Amino acid sequence: MFKIVFSDFDGTLTYKEGLGPIFFDVLSLLENKKTPLVIVTGRSLSWGHFLLTHFPFLTDVIVEGGGAIVSRNGKFITEECLISPLEVLTLADFCTDFKLKFPTTPLSVDSFGRKTDRAIELHDLTDGILFSHIEQFLIERKINFSTSNVHLNFWCGEVSKYKAVQHYMKQKGVKAEECVFFGDSLNDQTMFKSFKNSVGVANISTIIDRLEFKPTTILTGDDNVGPWGVLNYLKKTL
Repeated sequence: MFKIVFSDFDGTLTYKEGLGPIFFDVLSLLENKKTPLVIVTGRSLSWGHFLLTHFPFLTDVIVEGGGAIVSRNGKFITEECLISPLEVLTLADFCTDFKLKFPTTPLSVDSFGRKTDRAIELHDLTDGILFSHIEQFLIERKINFSTSNVHLNFWCGEVSKYKAVQHYMKQKGVKAEECVFFGDSLNDQTMFKSFKNSVGVANISTIIDRLEFKPTTILTGDDNVGPWGVLNYLKKTL
């Protein structure tokens, strides 16, 4: 029995960027087992608020790739920022310069709801030359970045999914070996590296050769894609 289930969102709890009935099956199973689910996602603070508002079973969501934690305590939702105010301001200043440097490349539609990072939709970066120029600009300005299934995310400071999860587990008094993590993308690598109980759902096969750190368990087959893989694994282990 795991004390907490941590999971990536896009491609792991969603299928083709959408929430389906299987997501509710995962929530129902965990609620019946009285096992908390903490979503660990590259999505924005505003998405964290959405998830907590619409799914009462969820009480905490780690967002922006580990930059912040959104929590619900009764009727109140709170935010814990995991980077310094100076880093928040530095990122905002960089975004101003980015818009001047790449005026035809918009930030993601949810960037208005972000605080500790910003994002660019990957479908706006299909031009490989543009992608490389943006990456070079990020490197020159010493801005950290990574890619998820849907975004190129960038930020200032030390931000990672595992750093945020480690901070969260310390607050809750639990250890990594008492928990499990599900993921499928490049920005899940810090979790795969540090979590003994890490599970890659079947669609991780599309990027498995690009991963320096791989999950301990890799699911296979069409019946283990995304949320189906999460549900099947939990049914066997809880």
